[in-house]
Amino acid sequence: MAGKRFAKNVSIILGIGGVLVLFSYVLVAHHRDIPDRVQQNRSALLGAGSSVAERTKAVGQINVASVETPRQPVPVAAAAPAEVNGQQIYQGTCIACHGAGIAGAPKLGDNGLWAKRIAKGLDTLYASAINGVQGNAGVMPAKGGNPALSNAEVKAAVDYIVAQSK
Repeated sequence: MAGKRFAKNVSIILGIGGVLVLFSYVLVAHHRDIPDRVQQNRSALLGAGSSVAERTKAVGQINVASVETPRQPVPVAAAAPAEVNGQQIYQGTCIACHGAGIAGAPKLGDNGLWAKRIAKGLDTLYASAINGVQGNAGVMPAKGGNPALSNAEVKAAVDYIVAQSK
């Protein structure tokens, strides 16, 4: 009984081994000439005189031409420059330092500190606000630290601060 089982197991193992050998033979035989086929295909593509541009050109085109006559652009009137509001500039930028007195900035409405600065003249105040100042009393960054402000906006903010601090 044990001899029959042993013979059966050996025949199954030999059968599976034979199938695997046959499968590997077919696989190798099938793929053996692939490099030759690739070379032939490559030669056919390159030997036909086709360039990369010809091989990669678009298959079709879309025509978006219009039958209508071109229209003249509608003239747009330039918007009049808005009035610069010094209070808004102050509220948006200047209040950060001049509202709390940070870095030696004189507070809005502090007549004593502003009187010395106002006495130097508006042109000096404008120049200090636009270009910035570093002194013993503190630091004033150029344009209040907001380089997006125009000179006219900075001057309007200075005018507002001076009006509130007289």
